This record gives sequence, structure tokens and C-alpha cells, in this order.
Amino acid sequence: MRQRKANGGIPSKYLLMILSIVCIMLLFFSYSTGFSGGPLETIANHIFIPMQKGIDYIGSSIAISSADTKTREELVAENEELQAQVDELNSTINNYELKLKELDELQELYELDQTYYDYETTGARIIGKGTSNWFNTFTIDKGTKDGIEVDMNVIADGGLVGIVTSVGDSYAVVRAIIDDTSNVSSTISSTEDNCIVSGSLENMTASNLILFSDLDDDDDEVAIGDVIVTSNISDKYLPGLMIGYVSSVSLDENELTKSGTVTPIVDFKHLSNVLVIKQLKESYESE
Repeated sequence: MRQRKANGGIPSKYLLMILSIVCIMLLFFSYSTGFSGGPLETIANHIFIPMQKGIDYIGSSIAISSADTKTREELVAENEELQAQVDELNSTINNYELKLKELDELQELYELDQTYYDYETTGARIIGKGTSNWFNTFTIDKGTKDGIEVDMNVIADGGLVGIVTSVGDSYAVVRAIIDDTSNVSSTISSTEDNCIVSGSLENMTASNLILFSDLDDDDDEVAIGDVIVTSNISDKYLPGLMIGYVSSVSLDENELTKSGTVTPIVDFKHLSNVLVIKQLKESYESE
């Protein structure tokens, strides 16, 4: 059996109830008799005024907290709205920048087209490339239905990019002059001495250069900075297309020919649009 509490005092909950009843009776007595002042008012002031202050404080705190919550919700909503506007503006700016870049590229292609005005050309966009970091092989969005044929020359950035190697209905594959399998019959523009320009991805990666070889320069006239263009004796490349600049030249071991390196005029790391010359070398020679 549970033992009863040792002290026989009145439980606190009953004591509180008794005090509340007494206070209510005193208030009723004061109201009904019109009695004011004295000990009853003093007791009432000591008991009920602090209670009223506490209730007022709690009420005002709840109101302030509610107002603060509303304010925070409004601020969050405004912040989200402003962030959405910022995102929209950034998107618009990015779109304008892309359009400006595309316009610049198209302007460059137009100027290039004017440079080679003797040739009929068509613009094409690059839609795919090989696994290399370079555009040594890539795919364009024009094909046989656009009049593209194998061996058509491709230009951009003021010079020769490469040649079409295969064609589909709506696409074509281009091999660039920097590719390891590329060899272009070329000419030193200032001396009209012929040479072979060969692609080299290893040299492009190391120093942004490709190679030339089999140069006949008996008079030692070829110098660094000379322009190299496609030769008129090439069987696939149209004559006079700019390739790049001589960056080094040295005598071969046979002491008969020279070889060296070429800095391509085309930026083969950043290509997006090109021009395809819609004229084959064989048709050019027959004109």
C-alpha cells in the first residue's frame, strides 16, 4: 500500500482555488457596496494589477511576433521575386551576348566570303566533332541536299580549315589541315616555292604549330613570317587559300630541301561556323 504524505498541508491546487474564490468575493463585495480604498483596494492592486500587466505583456508579445512573422514572410516573398527578376535579366543578357557573338562570327564569314568572292560559298554550322580537343575532324549541318560534295574546300577565320571527306543528305564530315592524316600542297607566297604542309596534333598541342617539308629554297629567301597558301598544283585544294605563317625553317639532312613549322591562321580550338566553297578543284581547272 502507498503511504500517505507525512505533512498534512493543503494541496497547492486547492489553496489556489480558495484564494481565487476569496478574491472574487472581495471584488463582488467592493462593487456591490461601492466601497473603495483601504485594505481591499490594496489587496486587489497587489494581486490583479501584476496579473493584468502579465496578460497585457503576453498579448503584446503575441501581436509583435505575429507582425514580425508577417514581415519576414513578405521579405522572403519579395526576395524570391527579385531573384526571379535577376535570373530573367541574366538570361536575357546571356542571350544577347550569344546573339552578338553569332553576329560577329557571321560578319567575319561575310568578310571572308568577300575576300574569296571568285568562289561560290555557303555557310554551315558545326554540329559535332571528334574526341580531340581540336577541331581536326568535325561535322557540319549541310549535305548533299545543299549541294555539298566530297573534296569541297572549307574556310573560316580568313583561311583554309580543311576538306569535305564524306557527305550525307543533311550533314558532311570535314577533315582539318591540322589532322595527322592531312597533307596539303602549298606555296610560299613571297617566293612561290612549293612545299607540303602536314597536320600534327602533337605539335598543335605542344606549340600550336603544324609542319611543312620538301621546300626548295636554294636562294635562302624564305623567312619567318612569310605567308603560306595552297598551291595551284594541288589536286584537291583550290589555289591561293591562306594556310598560315612560317614560324621556323631549317635545312634538312640531305642539304637539298628545307622543313619547318607553320602557325595556322585559323583558330582550331574555337570553331562554330564555316564557309564551304561549292566548287571542286577539277571544275576550277576546267574553267
